[in-house]
Amino acid sequence: MSNLAIGLLGVLGLLAVLFVRVPIGMALALVGLLGYAAIDGWSTAFSTLGSVPFELASAYSLSVVPLFILMGAVAARAGMSRELFDAANGIFSGFRGALANATIGACAAFGSICGSSIATAATFSRVAIPEMRRHGYDEGLAAGSVAAAGCLGILIPPSVILAIYSLVAEESLVKLFAAALLPGLLLATLYVLVVLALARLAPQWTPYVAPMSLRNRIRAARDMWKLALLFFLAVVGVYLGWFSPTEAAAVAAFVAIVMGFATRKLGLRGLADAFLDTVYSSAMLFFIIAGAFIFSRFVVLARVPDELVAWVREVQLSPAAIVLAVILLYFLLGTFLEEVSTILVTVPVILPLMQSIGYDGVWFGIFVTVMATIGLISPPVGLTVFVIQSQNPDIPAGKIYLGTLPFLAADFVLVALLIAFPALALWLPAAFKM
Repeated sequence: MSNLAIGLLGVLGLLAVLFVRVPIGMALALVGLLGYAAIDGWSTAFSTLGSVPFELASAYSLSVVPLFILMGAVAARAGMSRELFDAANGIFSGFRGALANATIGACAAFGSICGSSIATAATFSRVAIPEMRRHGYDEGLAAGSVAAAGCLGILIPPSVILAIYSLVAEESLVKLFAAALLPGLLLATLYVLVVLALARLAPQWTPYVAPMSLRNRIRAARDMWKLALLFFLAVVGVYLGWFSPTEAAAVAAFVAIVMGFATRKLGLRGLADAFLDTVYSSAMLFFIIAGAFIFSRFVVLARVPDELVAWVREVQLSPAAIVLAVILLYFLLGTFLEEVSTILVTVPVILPLMQSIGYDGVWFGIFVTVMATIGLISPPVGLTVFVIQSQNPDIPAGKIYLGTLPFLAADFVLVALLIAFPALALWLPAAFKM
């Protein structure tokens, strides 16, 4: 059997074991190990199995992941999510759909210091949904807006997903952060437009809420300084060249802890819980990443990416057909894989193909992240939907999925814009000469 045949069987075998609910990290490592052994023998396979976790554990670039997770965990424990929602509500109050748009604005802002869609959705599920239901909002729209807006956390920098992609694709994290900023803000704007359209088409879903007084608006907006400071340290400081991404994450996490204690919103118990959350999340991610690196080495050894590129050239598929096929692939994978797994499984194979038709690796990182946001709210798996439903068991999952459909349309609009205008992602890195 040829190496290519072994590689293709490995890819199909991976999908098969994922369908029977084998944990993603274990599935990646197991298939990668067996495939490596089939091509190059058990000695080399076990050597790879032993060396990859050690290499990852000693990789300085990976330290950015737990630091950004810690910053988000501390911010959530220090009550910044409630402050952001109040501030965003002050901005949008007086307009029909104000609470839903406040949720989108707050999720976008919190995502910039959290970097996790699941954490953002879980946090604002407790903050925003009860407030919208109290004012008579449609339950599906209330839950759907939180599910969709929570996904902004993996696109707006600093993003843990982009940090993982930078490792797999060997792309600059600084460039990826710069490239993600405009698409992230544009997606948040599209979500706001979706709510405004729904408020006009179905006003019964978004009851009118009286505007806040100017004094209350200013009072609510004052607490935004915490977010502004953390965003400056974690993102702007990187753009200005003051910090590396890892240094920025460390400084921002430390400042978040200091602010939490200084404002008396964070205690020792809350800090301990934040550390535990960081350990659990980081361990889960690193286990998956280690398995993905073993699998990707097997895929490269089997020359699957090279043969795929050669086949595409031979059959002369047009770039448009390839892009449409990739979009369909990511949409289907998103129905049963979460975003980290999707990126780790596909990037080693799909990235060389996209580069062969002229797309940049940084652009592809933004593209695949947006496609991951679609998977997070698409049935039947949509993890953010399950997170919200678990915290609001009286809202059926089907109703939440219906509430996400208008926002899915906005996601696909952004995908179309990225394909039509790649500069949407590449202009800012070029402007900063990164």
